[in-house]
Amino acid sequence: MKLGLEGRIALVAAASRGLGRAVAEELAREGAHLVLCARGADALRETAASIRAESGVTVIEVVADLSEPEGVALVTQRALEEFGRVDILVTNAGGPPAGPFETHSATVWEHAVRQNLTSVVELTRAVLPGMKERRWGRIINITSIAVKQPVDNLILSNSVRAAVTGFARTLANEVAPFGITVNNVMPGYTRTARVEELAAKNASLKGTTPDAERSVWESQIPMGRLGEPREFAAMVAFLASERASYTTGASIPVDGGWIRGLL
Repeated sequence: MKLGLEGRIALVAAASRGLGRAVAEELAREGAHLVLCARGADALRETAASIRAESGVTVIEVVADLSEPEGVALVTQRALEEFGRVDILVTNAGGPPAGPFETHSATVWEHAVRQNLTSVVELTRAVLPGMKERRWGRIINITSIAVKQPVDNLILSNSVRAAVTGFARTLANEVAPFGITVNNVMPGYTRTARVEELAAKNASLKGTTPDAERSVWESQIPMGRLGEPREFAAMVAFLASERASYTTGASIPVDGGWIRGLL
């Protein structure tokens, strides 16, 4: 299937590893040029070089912390300098720390909000005027299954990613007349470094092992296994495409059936 992404410009946040990298790789395979950002320079540089070599598209990497206004400005200004526009925005950020409510200080809460909500709002603010002017755009937020079915020990993620869902659903209605879609994709338990870290954290709290924690998750997933990053990335690429022009305001799980709710 041709998704109509050849020559589009995509900005992908937190793209040096995990789901962000998988999304960047998938968009590049479809012919989109990329602006990638992350905090770690070495991993970002390696990711950008790998994607260039595999796909031949133009890839610009920008080291930036999107929890800070300066980081958002740096990435978006570089995108506009290099390409003149952003057609596709994929927001993404590392998950905030695991742990119950009383283990998180006000400072930790504030950082979680900046990292996982404010970064989404400010990236959108930066690219939306151009999308409206061109009357075409795709805004896709990577959230979590936790916004539909809260996950134990993840009170920060459960709370802040739910706020992103409310923001995106409201914005979708506001910008629909301009040919812009706004959607969220909710990853389930996927084979990434973040999930490995969560397994280790849970194991330390419960006195079990990471393997045992992964086995618990797998037993809860009807498909009986963790997802692969490329399976998730395929959904994002579709939502970024011409084919998804009538889908907006949705939160779509890629979770192997983990969410039990009807809606």
